[in-house]
Amino acid sequence: MLQNRKFEIKAVCTDSKARVGQLHTTHGTVATPVFMPVATVGSVKAVTHQMLEEMNAEIILANTYHLYLRPGTEIVAQCNGLHNFINWQKPLLTDSGGFQIFSMSQLQKVQNEGVTFQSHIDGSTHFFTPEKAIEVQQILGADVMMNLDECLPYPSSYNNTKESLSTTLAWAKRCKQAHTNSDQQLYGIVQGSTYKDLRKQCSEELVTIGFDGYALGGLSVGEPVELLMEIAAYTAELLPREYPVYLMGSGTPEDIISAVSAGIDMFDCVLPTRNARNGFLFTHSGKIIIKHEKYKNDQLPIDEQCNCSTCKHYSRAYLRHLFMSKEYNSAILNSIHNLYYYLNLMKTIREHIQNNSFSIFAKDFIGVTHASIEAPRDKSK
Repeated sequence: MLQNRKFEIKAVCTDSKARVGQLHTTHGTVATPVFMPVATVGSVKAVTHQMLEEMNAEIILANTYHLYLRPGTEIVAQCNGLHNFINWQKPLLTDSGGFQIFSMSQLQKVQNEGVTFQSHIDGSTHFFTPEKAIEVQQILGADVMMNLDECLPYPSSYNNTKESLSTTLAWAKRCKQAHTNSDQQLYGIVQGSTYKDLRKQCSEELVTIGFDGYALGGLSVGEPVELLMEIAAYTAELLPREYPVYLMGSGTPEDIISAVSAGIDMFDCVLPTRNARNGFLFTHSGKIIIKHEKYKNDQLPIDEQCNCSTCKHYSRAYLRHLFMSKEYNSAILNSIHNLYYYLNLMKTIREHIQNNSFSIFAKDFIGVTHASIEAPRDKSK
């Protein structure tokens, strides 16, 4: 079985491309397929890192753009890296900030050298080069870093996408050259919008450059979910099987199941925590909108099959009361449940792949009524 020293494939489904792997990092080994809770500014909204550890979260995701602007790399460097600054000693992945630069900045100008942008916080002007993106991530001390890329909106014309792809590939080469710490893995990001020939070109050139893993970028930016999954599956097929594949910013439960079937290993999404704050809860039998009147006197837990601390100790009636009262504990307890649901889903997926029953599980799972909510690669997280 093909594998490399940083990623080992432990089991493969016989009737799909789903696989179980181990991602080895300086701060520990991560079992894949894996869901990474989003800690954009070094914190997952409404939950503490201790809560995440109790849920057996193995890796979280932070964002270079946000941390560069605030608190700044000098502050993090004084604490000897982001792990110490936020008191998280497990693996940590950082996005390069490319998406946030192009989606949040009040003004940006792309040049061959890099991109000039204005801070969404105070309007100050900054210039990011590929080398700067790597420098910042190396200071942060991420176990897995991403190359700087240009992320286009959907839809984008073929010519604009092709021109942008040239920039992304040139930046990828410079990121690879600037990467000096072998303890920190660097992933290349495949762009190309929804054009398969451009996705193919980008995949081939990134593989030639050589990265520790590959991410599917430029998706979850407004395209129909069917098209998203088609392009994701097509692109994953182009990448060498012995490397991890990461689908950036997409993650309804159904999306994850489909993507795992296509051989994708890593996921992040703000959906669990954002939906939790809005009273939308995931269960084994479908969605719950906790504000609905029918839960006013409901003494059942959110999900009778769930072992999270929220479901063990609180009723739907109480959670509805908290939500309707706009209590902070509503966001906390709901977020604990939704994150636990996602993390437990990944554990269940891995078990079914190892038992060679994943395809049956996937068919049964998608047959259950779940909400199909589009989850863009969020700019605020």
